[in-house]
Amino acid sequence: MSGWELTSQEQGELVRWRRDLHRHPELAFAETRTAGRVAARLVELGFDVTEGVGRTGVVGVLRCGEGPVLALRADMDALPITEVEGREHRSLNEGVMHACGHDGHVATLVTALGVLARQRQHLTGTIVAVFQPAEEGGGGAKAMIADGVLDDPRPDVMLGLHYWALKDTGTVGVKAGPIMGSVDRFELVVRGRGGHAAIPQHASDALVAAAEVVVALQTVVSRRVDPIQPVVVTVGEFNAGTAFNVIPGEARLTGTVRTLDTEVWEGMPDLIEQVARGVCEAHGCTLELDYRRLDRPLVNDARVTARVRRLAEARVGADRVVEEVTLGGEDMADFLERVPGCFFFVGARNEERGITASHHDPAFDIDEDALPIGADLLIAAAREWLEKKQAIE
Repeated sequence: MSGWELTSQEQGELVRWRRDLHRHPELAFAETRTAGRVAARLVELGFDVTEGVGRTGVVGVLRCGEGPVLALRADMDALPITEVEGREHRSLNEGVMHACGHDGHVATLVTALGVLARQRQHLTGTIVAVFQPAEEGGGGAKAMIADGVLDDPRPDVMLGLHYWALKDTGTVGVKAGPIMGSVDRFELVVRGRGGHAAIPQHASDALVAAAEVVVALQTVVSRRVDPIQPVVVTVGEFNAGTAFNVIPGEARLTGTVRTLDTEVWEGMPDLIEQVARGVCEAHGCTLELDYRRLDRPLVNDARVTARVRRLAEARVGADRVVEEVTLGGEDMADFLERVPGCFFFVGARNEERGITASHHDPAFDIDEDALPIGADLLIAAAREWLEKKQAIE
């Protein structure tokens, strides 16, 4: 391990990067300041840099001779959330906040790349640094893929990490196979015939039909899908009616579907439509369905993940490495559909310091003691794939 740990100066710079990014969050496809800082730093480190990949993404390539091509990815965008008061590094962009840890992801990858660039004489192969925009539902991974991020050079392996508020600092979540859920969004428009509240027989009540649709959609999970498969169907919005004495002729529902299983994921639009349409027809109403795929299930490659797990166990201890799974989504899935790789979690919760808020919470924060752990794992992973034999004694 000699020569690969972060120096005290690099650890300090890692924290400074994270806090600067936290103070200056930017929404999806507006990450211009973040991208500019990243690009400038990569140029300093000797990377060949391309900006504007997938609109605001940045790609850096460091060639260290013949060998494997390893891609390392971090997401850059923030969320439209107003951060709680009282923090030294609180967001200066009111109404925008890094509430999911992407500031930590960028800072960690930039720092790890600095160490790898410093040690490049010990490496053979190519590092592709992917700084992605618009992970939070904006399709940033797809945009970068469309712009050729995986084409030249073509990665043999791709890795990424996520700081995780649900696990304590010092733990690492690594698991082969599906680890994060799909993210689908659906909108249902139920149309009937409006009328007077006191004369319901002359109307087709869209509100009542839509209310039954909400309940009936739960049978998709309980009766139409293998109970062993984790699936969630959630209706998050319900809009209907304009007055207390008027039966509405239209109701709108929006919701999300989450699952880990690709086969289940592929069949969900038809199941949603079958159940909802049947209910609507029973009430003399019609149905319009708009079903959109945002993220597919994220699936880790078994061989790559086994190597990452071994690295994690060597650094934090086997008892601190867990198999973390969530139905939360991540568009790293689009990359890993095309390139074998591993996406892993680094615990960043610290109850003693009051860092306990979950992701997308206005009080969310990262325990900064987790940052060097994440950086060390990325450095160790790069060494695993790219280090020259017997380069470091």
